[in-house]
Amino acid sequence: MIALRLFRSAAFVLAVSLFSNFVVADDKPAKSERFTYRVLGMFSPDREKDLTTAFKELPDLTLVAVNFDDAEITVEFVPAKAFPSVKPEQFIERVDQKLRSVTHSTFGIKPQRTTARDKLKQVTIPAAGLDCKACCLAAYEAIAGIDGVEQATASFKEGKVTALIDPTKTDQAKLEDALRKKGVAVGKP
Repeated sequence: MIALRLFRSAAFVLAVSLFSNFVVADDKPAKSERFTYRVLGMFSPDREKDLTTAFKELPDLTLVAVNFDDAEITVEFVPAKAFPSVKPEQFIERVDQKLRSVTHSTFGIKPQRTTARDKLKQVTIPAAGLDCKACCLAAYEAIAGIDGVEQATASFKEGKVTALIDPTKTDQAKLEDALRKKGVAVGKP
């Protein structure tokens, strides 16, 4: 009886050992993948430095490229390492959460734009009172969240807010109203 238990124990240990070696031998290094997202909070070119600094605090995510003109970033990460047990359709939400957490929500991400650029209209709104980076961020946030705003910028140096909009969803008047509600003095073009 003892001999049978020892034999079973030895067989079990051998089986586990063989299985472990099989799994390790079959294990491949996880592969990095690249994803391109629309970035929120990129209201002026100098914000690229802030974004780069933020990504240094996210060791599992690498900022590969920033496209200010299209308000897009390309990020590289190993999905299984950065987001274990997360479905691919949830990656964007998780990247957004991580980026917002290290930037106090001044940056975020969304899926890439689906409306063709030639279907969008650029709107420029003269604005006074944008005398610092925080004021520009507030003006940007006032319009960037409006449905139909695909991209926005705010410049205190130039005294204007610009937006790339889907004219089937919003218009300049809605943007101006949102800015006035934030206390931004909107001028006439």
